[in-house]
Amino acid sequence: MPVFDTPLGKIGAVICWENYMPLLRMNMYSKGIQIYCAPTADSRDTWVSTMQHIALEGRCYVLTCCQFIRRKDFQDDFATSFGDDPEIILSRGGSCIIDPHGKILAGPNYEGDYILTADLDLDEIARGKYAFDVVGHYSRPDVFRLHVNERATPSVIHE
Repeated sequence: MPVFDTPLGKIGAVICWENYMPLLRMNMYSKGIQIYCAPTADSRDTWVSTMQHIALEGRCYVLTCCQFIRRKDFQDDFATSFGDDPEIILSRGGSCIIDPHGKILAGPNYEGDYILTADLDLDEIARGKYAFDVVGHYSRPDVFRLHVNERATPSVIHE
C-alpha cells in the first residue's frame, strides 16, 4: 500500500474492488496521496460515482483506467458467453479523471481504446481540505483510530 513521493505529486494505487474497502482508503489518505490511481475491470455505471466519492472523500485526484476489451482481443479458442463475434464488447471501459471536489475532468470513455488527459492543479487538494480533511482536522482521533500492519507476514504459522 505504498504512496510514492514523485515530481508529479504523491501517487499510489488501489486495484479493482479493493477501492470499496474504506479502511484501505483511509490508509492511503493518511499517507497524503494526491494522485489516486484505480485500475479496474469494473465497467458498471456505479464505478464512476464510486470514483467521484473517493476523490471527494480523500480530497485527491482520482485516475481510473477501466478495461475496454472486445472478443477479438482474445485467442480464438477463448470461450465466452458473449458469443464469437470479434467486435462484441466484453468490457466497455469507463476510464476517467476526477478532481478533489468530485468533478469529472475527462471521461468516462466507453468508445474504445483511448488516452484521457487533464491538467491537475495540486493546490486544489489543499483548498478542498480546508473544508474537509478525513485524516486531518476532521478525523476525530478521540473516537476513531486505524492501526495498519505493513510488515511482511507468513500466510501459514506453525506453533
